Amino acid sequence: MHTEKPAAHGGVLIVGGGTAGWLTACFLAKQLGAGRPDGVPVTLVESPEIGIIGVGEGTFPSIRGTLAAIGIDEARFIQACSATFKQGISFRHWVRAPGQAGPASYFHPFSQPSQRQGGFELLPYWLAGDAGAVGNPGFAAAVTMQQRVADAAHGPKRVHDPDFLGPLNYAYHFDAARFAALLAEHGRTLGVRHVLGNVERVELDAQGMIGAVHTAEHGALRAGLYVDCTGFRARLIGEALGAPFKRLDDVLFVDRAVTLQVPYATPDAPIPSYTISTAHEAGWTWDIGLQRRRGIGYVYSSRHTDDARAEQALRGYIGAGADGLEARRLALQVGYRETQWVGNCVAVGLSGGFLEPLESSGIGLIEAAAYLVGFLFPHGGEFAPAARQFNAQMRERYERIVDFIKLHYCLTQRVDSRFWIDNADPASIPDSLRDRLEQWKTRPPHRLDFVTDLEMYPPSSWQYVLYGMEYATRLHPSALDPARRAAARQEFATIAQVARKALADLPPHRALVEHFCNKAARSGNARHVA
Repeated sequence: MHTEKPAAHGGVLIVGGGTAGWLTACFLAKQLGAGRPDGVPVTLVESPEIGIIGVGEGTFPSIRGTLAAIGIDEARFIQACSATFKQGISFRHWVRAPGQAGPASYFHPFSQPSQRQGGFELLPYWLAGDAGAVGNPGFAAAVTMQQRVADAAHGPKRVHDPDFLGPLNYAYHFDAARFAALLAEHGRTLGVRHVLGNVERVELDAQGMIGAVHTAEHGALRAGLYVDCTGFRARLIGEALGAPFKRLDDVLFVDRAVTLQVPYATPDAPIPSYTISTAHEAGWTWDIGLQRRRGIGYVYSSRHTDDARAEQALRGYIGAGADGLEARRLALQVGYRETQWVGNCVAVGLSGGFLEPLESSGIGLIEAAAYLVGFLFPHGGEFAPAARQFNAQMRERYERIVDFIKLHYCLTQRVDSRFWIDNADPASIPDSLRDRLEQWKTRPPHRLDFVTDLEMYPPSSWQYVLYGMEYATRLHPSALDPARRAAARQEFATIAQVARKALADLPPHRALVEHFCNKAARSGNARHVA
């Protein structure tokens, strides 16, 4: 197949497609003006033989800003990618095993806890039991209306709300293969040069930097900056440049996944507007509702179960809907490279690291890396200082995400399997997280505990998970203002009342998704969704 010639020396060469490659390509094309005569050329080379597993992907709310920045409108994205809305994550059986007394689930919503302008924070008063007047709800249900809306299968916005805006914070679920195809189509309109070719070897120059990427079809491809989006194989950053990979087996135990794509029982079945994460004997299942099917996978530890038992657990979770469906297996490399920019090569996506699917950190890390590459782009050839800043920021971002993910595991009360017992072992908890947990015994998480520009998850996310996992914080009496307790009780009651009204204002989730698909069809951007 004939393709355009690669970019001239001095441009950007992205090696690898998929979400990481094409999202980076679109962002850099916009940021660096790839389609303009005075812009920086951006080329993406990918193998025509490597497919993408469209298992259903979850995102974090930052994806809305990214889509807006690269110029893809919301209706086009939803229709083309079989996308649905995601308002958070429902965690089931993470605290205790099925059948044990106590709440079976908790919710991590994306909306911030309610707080009137200039008013006080509700969390201390929830900890003191002042939300009990409205049924003693969990923290998420007490301080935001989002859980009630999501539990009723309603969407986070109305049909007349502008693109990427709505009364409630949200992200999306989508088909990963369709998303990559949409990004590729859009990237070409932004000036990205697309080359289909198989990489045979990577050539290093006299300085130990990348001098060229050799392909079977096009020979040597040369650029000023090379972006490695070759996945776990890490052809450039790992194989060619030898950047070491820091494994996290001693902290995060899951290293395998088995997945199925399950059709809905009926075409009009309600679509949950959150990810369902259910804990099992040796890991957990994700359950993501797309427009016509569910993407379901079991993420597990091979040290705590075997592949056959894992697939049996997945099929048992799904039930009769799994009959006759063929499962896919994935091997995961959980960890990251502490040095992700070496010389004139930077890793984005799985080549830089992977911290398991929990809380959708994967695409969020791609977004962060692509943004940083664009911001730090060494127009004058100043690779070393750009690399130092990129590596420092990405390393700290990974470390903070590791702590957040481990928070979900280490507070479990489950003792029904070795997997959960090992996860609660203090020896598996990073020192940085242990220090925070020690402080949070007498005070809740606060924004000053976090460095905003290095965090993927806001303080409220830590609060939702911490107290969803039933962590005990014993407040010092000085944390509560007796004069405000009545006002706090009234605010909890008001949130519950507003949530009931929101259900009448916000449409059912499936109806909202269908509105956007019809809108895309009317504008001529529609694609067939299988």
